[in-house]
Amino acid sequence: LKDFRRIATRYDKLAANFQSAVALAAVGAFWL
Repeated sequence: LKDFRRIATRYDKLAANFQSAVALAAVGAFWL
C-alpha cells in the first residue's frame, strides 16, 4: 500500500507538470 501511495503521488506530480506544460503551450500558441 505504501508503494502504491508513493507511485500515486509521483503520478500526481507528473500530471501537475503535464497540466502546467499544456497550459504554457496553450498560452504560447495563443500569443503566437
